[in-house]
Amino acid sequence: MKLLNRFPCLRVLLVLIAAIAIFCTTGTTTALAAQKNNVDTVSTSDVQFTDIPTAADSIAIRKKAADSAAKTVAAKPAVSQSAPTSEKPKTLWQIFIFGLLGGFTAVILPCIYPLLPLTVSFFTKKSGSRRKAIGQSLIYGASIIVIYVTLGLLISIIFGSDALNQLATNGIFNIFFFLLLIVFGISFLGAFEITLPSSLANKLDENADKGGLAGIFFMASTLVVVSFSCTGPIIGTLLVDAASKGDRLGPAIGMFGFSLALALPFTLFALFPSALKSLPKSGGWLNSVKVVLGFLELAFALKFLSNVDLAYHWNWFDREIFLSLWIAIGLMVGLYLIGKIKFSHDSDVPYLSIPRIFLAIITFAFVIYMIPGLWGAPLKSISAFLPPEATQDFNLSSVPDGGGSSSAPASAAAAISSSIGEKKYAANYTRIKTRGLDSWYDYDQALQVSKATHKPILIDFTGFNCVNCRKMEANVWSDPQVFSRLKNDFILLQLVVDDKAALPLQEQFVSDYSGKKITTLGGKWSDLEAKRFNSNSQPLYVMLDSDGNLLKDASGKEIPTSPANYDISSYLQYLDSGISAFKK
Repeated sequence: MKLLNRFPCLRVLLVLIAAIAIFCTTGTTTALAAQKNNVDTVSTSDVQFTDIPTAADSIAIRKKAADSAAKTVAAKPAVSQSAPTSEKPKTLWQIFIFGLLGGFTAVILPCIYPLLPLTVSFFTKKSGSRRKAIGQSLIYGASIIVIYVTLGLLISIIFGSDALNQLATNGIFNIFFFLLLIVFGISFLGAFEITLPSSLANKLDENADKGGLAGIFFMASTLVVVSFSCTGPIIGTLLVDAASKGDRLGPAIGMFGFSLALALPFTLFALFPSALKSLPKSGGWLNSVKVVLGFLELAFALKFLSNVDLAYHWNWFDREIFLSLWIAIGLMVGLYLIGKIKFSHDSDVPYLSIPRIFLAIITFAFVIYMIPGLWGAPLKSISAFLPPEATQDFNLSSVPDGGGSSSAPASAAAAISSSIGEKKYAANYTRIKTRGLDSWYDYDQALQVSKATHKPILIDFTGFNCVNCRKMEANVWSDPQVFSRLKNDFILLQLVVDDKAALPLQEQFVSDYSGKKITTLGGKWSDLEAKRFNSNSQPLYVMLDSDGNLLKDASGKEIPTSPANYDISSYLQYLDSGISAFKK
């Protein structure tokens, strides 16, 4: 069987990578230049991407903390370390499931689906017996898994675990990922195909004819190469997500899930070849799946652009702009599904099938759900993926009624302002500020305010690009009882660990924990979180007294730090334990 003859390669991957690199450079420059002419936004002509030490760097060399764990920033009183509360943005199981779904999606794309009956028939006829056909198909499936898992391992080995953890907030990488996914989306929409070099496919196809285990392996390799135009954007998206938000094994686990789903149909249909008759025939619906995925790639790309906009204070990609683009993409998908939009490579849709009707209903319903968000509706189910509500220019949503007195009445606020001064760094965080809450953003100032108001401190280690932080703020902090505690009973100190704002030269320092020079505000708070609280995850909640010590319960035991907790009653108990401990 000559798979290559059926699916010729049309593009060279190396040319694509070079084009993306050029596009990344010129695209960023063009975007910044365009901003200069826009009077409604903030100029970004002086934007600079910087490499900063992150908590991941600190954790990697935690052994250095043995002699300095008791020290605090600015010579504050020592505090005992609590147990680690590290919580990965994505677990390996989540990455595996995401990869599994991606693999099953790839199976029904035009590059792979038609190969199912051809490949199974090939094994059945070539082997001469059903038993041998099953054995060969198992080897074929295992070969696919080995190839993709090896790719995932190479990603981890080449970049390293520390580099992978830094991708989530690195400006250059986020811009690159944004452009990469745009290219993938355009490819799925049919503008061009991303394929590996034809010479590579030819060589693999020649070796596939040798027979034996090696021949089956090269046959699987040929499938991987010739189907790259369909699988490339999916595995690219998967690797980007796993590398930037997962464990060091994330890329390998993601590729294992993807390849397992891809290999499973070939093996199962070899076991039960009669089931091939029940498969839907190839046709225009395969291309429709590809086009819908193209639209989803474009929508997913916007999240990476939003990350850069927030972390570098560009302030031009607001929540309503993000939502408007998602609504527009959703409308395009819905209209495409019902046949009102057609691409040049699409087949005619003489009538609507039942699957198209249901998918169109779901798509239009989702679009309708998002529309109130343009006027400030919280949209809790997708709030974790949207820019913060504070970026909304026009907001009609109400602030939760926390009840009780304000945490800082006018007279008290005036007294605090006169004795402590203006809030440091407040201008940096207007776009993530929770409406109705009076937050502070500097550790030293928070201690002073705590002493002046006789209230405990709640540290919220957060980030511009922290998905779980936005989810906590939208789904937990919005609860009236939680909101009341935060507003009236605590000094809320929000420390943003991915803020790229440069520290003044006199405030820059070499960390006695990581050994790296701390040059940014986010790096300062990231170092504090790792050194004092042995964590590199966000959100992380810490309750302190006015001297910067962890609060202790009735038994004298320190109240541990808390990661994201979406159970409102449990989170209330955590806050109440701190309030009671401070009063005692």
